[in-house]
Amino acid sequence: MLTVAGDDELDPVVGPEPPTEAATPRVLTIISHVLEKLVARNEWLAKQTTGFGKSLEAFHGVRAPSISVAKYLERIYKYTKCSPACFVVGYVYIDRLAHRHPGSLVVSLNVHRLLVTCVMIASKILDDVHYNNEFYARVGGVSNADLNKMELELLFLLDFRVTVSFRVFESYCFHLEKEMLLNGNVSSLKDDRPMQESLSPASSLSSLYV
Repeated sequence: MLTVAGDDELDPVVGPEPPTEAATPRVLTIISHVLEKLVARNEWLAKQTTGFGKSLEAFHGVRAPSISVAKYLERIYKYTKCSPACFVVGYVYIDRLAHRHPGSLVVSLNVHRLLVTCVMIASKILDDVHYNNEFYARVGGVSNADLNKMELELLFLLDFRVTVSFRVFESYCFHLEKEMLLNGNVSSLKDDRPMQESLSPASSLSSLYV
């Protein structure tokens, strides 16, 4: 079960809030919007069918966390300082899971745990420097043992397909941008550049390979 502290509290594990150095990257806003819409749709589908499916049971919490997807992504970004591209690649992993295991739904009981696991694996692939599992577990509000198990489970569910080509990465950027355009929310985002440009780190993008 997630044990993330409330928005108005100091985190008892991670410590005081670090100073804000920059605005939250636009990609986090877009991904949180897309995932929240996906979760709402899937929970409606689950009520019409037999449930959530079994493939993602390892990621299910006892109850849905009170922290929103948007705040959770901001928290991961703030404390781990992983590159924004990691969130796009993490989203790619979730989309691959949905296609490989269509009977298992991403819902409020598992989306947070999926996110911290996916972003952590993406940071290991993309970033030259990254925190270990124990730190990600503390940030994500799960036990280190649980995160280790979820990492292994995710790798097997993806058949260890955790690399992403630049072409695929770019196509997901366009897809996410299109989702926001269709929902009329781009105007609320300060950065008007195409998302793949705002993720800049050529060093990070060049390390995305087949």
